[in-house]
Amino acid sequence: MKQESGRSMIEMLGVLAIMGVITVGATLLISRTMNIQKRNTVNEEVIQIVTGVRQLLGEYDDFSNINNSTIFGAIGMSDKNPYGGKYELAVDSANYRQFVVSISGLTQSDCEYFVTKAWADSVGYTLSEGRESGAVGNCKSPNGQNVVSITYGE
Repeated sequence: MKQESGRSMIEMLGVLAIMGVITVGATLLISRTMNIQKRNTVNEEVIQIVTGVRQLLGEYDDFSNINNSTIFGAIGMSDKNPYGGKYELAVDSANYRQFVVSISGLTQSDCEYFVTKAWADSVGYTLSEGRESGAVGNCKSPNGQNVVSITYGE
C-alpha cells in the first residue's frame, strides 16, 4: 500500500475554525481593554482638571472668571478627551462658587458608566453623602453625542 503524507481538507478546516475562534476572542479582549483604558484616562484627566482649577482659582471667592483656554494652558493639557470629544469648564450659573466639568463625545454605554460612577469629590456626591454619583447626563443621544457634567466646588 502506498502511504500518503499531508493533511486532509477536514483537518485544515478544523484548524482554521479554531484559529478563527481564538482571533475573535482576542479581538474582543483587546477592545474591552482599550475601553477600560479610555475610562481610566478620563477619570485621571478629570481629577487633573479639577485640581488645576482649584490651584489656579482657589484664592478667589468664586469661579466666575473660569476660562477654558487659560485653564487648559496653565495645567498643560489638551481639552480633547480619549473619545474624540472635549472637556469643557463652566461656572455654575446658580452658584458662582461651583464649576462644571463636561465630558462630550461619549457613546451611550460610556455615558451611562460616567453618570453612575462615583465622582467622590463632586458636589452631588458630597451632598448626598455618597448615595448619588455626582454626575448628570442624558445618555439617549446617538453614539458620540452624549455629554456628562460633573459639578465641583462648595
